[in-house]
Amino acid sequence: MSYDPNNIFAKILRGEAPAIRVYEDAQTLAFMDIMPEAEGHVLVVPKEAAETLLDLSEDSARAAIVTTRRVAIAVKQALEASAVRVAQFSGADAGQTVPHCHFHIVPHVPGAVRSSHATRMANPADLEVIAEKIRAALV
Repeated sequence: MSYDPNNIFAKILRGEAPAIRVYEDAQTLAFMDIMPEAEGHVLVVPKEAAETLLDLSEDSARAAIVTTRRVAIAVKQALEASAVRVAQFSGADAGQTVPHCHFHIVPHVPGAVRSSHATRMANPADLEVIAEKIRAALV
């Protein structure tokens, strides 16, 4: 498969599209999902240009899972969640909607409103408030 360098996550990584960033290091970026399934839904993307997990180098895969774990711990703490779901879809037939490898972190808070994947746009100001709580939990 050929990687599309104009996908939205590639544009976010290059600073050409906005994102509410939660965490960044040399190999990964974590940011708020603009169409969250639940309050606190975060995406982790490797900076390597790879469409799916199967296309990702082992080094970037390691970095992505380390960041995913770190951010998931912070999301669980910041949202006072009872659990978190980590998901990764490799390929459109598996449910992948953006052709850049990424991991979903979705907190589970009893009684909280949940949405289907990519069905409603969140208010960026509300996402920023949640992102600040997550950033504080990362320290």
